[in-house]
Amino acid sequence: MKILILGDIMGPSGREALKKNLSNIITDNEINFTVINGENAADDGKGITEKIAEEIFLLGADVITSGNHIWDKEETANFIQKENRLLRPANLVEGSPGNGVGIYTSKDKKYKIGVINLMGNVFMRKTEDVFKTAKDILKKIILKKNVDFSVVDFHGEITSEKMAIGHFFDGLATCVVGTHTHVPTADTRILDKGTAYQTDIGMCGDYNSVIGMNKENSIKKFLKEKNIVKHFPSEGEGTLSGIIVQADEKTGLAQKVKRIIIGGSLNK
Repeated sequence: MKILILGDIMGPSGREALKKNLSNIITDNEINFTVINGENAADDGKGITEKIAEEIFLLGADVITSGNHIWDKEETANFIQKENRLLRPANLVEGSPGNGVGIYTSKDKKYKIGVINLMGNVFMRKTEDVFKTAKDILKKIILKKNVDFSVVDFHGEITSEKMAIGHFFDGLATCVVGTHTHVPTADTRILDKGTAYQTDIGMCGDYNSVIGMNKENSIKKFLKEKNIVKHFPSEGEGTLSGIIVQADEKTGLAQKVKRIIIGGSLNK
């Protein structure tokens, strides 16, 4: 079983990188299931529209996860209620539209895959306690009982919280990946009890930027200059960034994990 997980799709550049590369990645690596974080996929890098979500599904995504930008487009609160392949963080405040957890079927119809979308509590928008939510979810998503494999997308700001959630899920999930900070970390590995882990899998977008946004305008913001135009994503060639996890069909745990970085300035 091979699972592909890609980091935050950042604006048009990220979507274009997806169009150019995703099909070949899935075919060349014999991918059975694909999870993509789409919370920055809109043209302005904030949120996701129904049309863009459908485009990403048509390109090969099985599930789209998200994070703090999930409600930046007003329409999302409506269409997320009818599209169960689009997840929002499970620990958003009670009553939020949509779901943060789902059970899906692999492309070959052989396996059930649980996908869990969580958001950190530190330096992020107010959410419910993420560790309490994770404990509750593990009563419903049980590896080798009601799912064959499971993926956790933890959308968070700080390394320590991401690492803690990785160890919390170790042996209880196939893989845990961090998203949100848009720069891939170099700690890709399998944890002690068999869960594949990376603190942040980066973004799919133009790295000749400031975390995907236009670099000149970003510098002006830090300098507090007044002549700042509307902030927008960088428009150069995008890099595709993520991981591929090979998992054991008997245990549901990881056997191998590797980073993928394709195209754009990060791959030069």
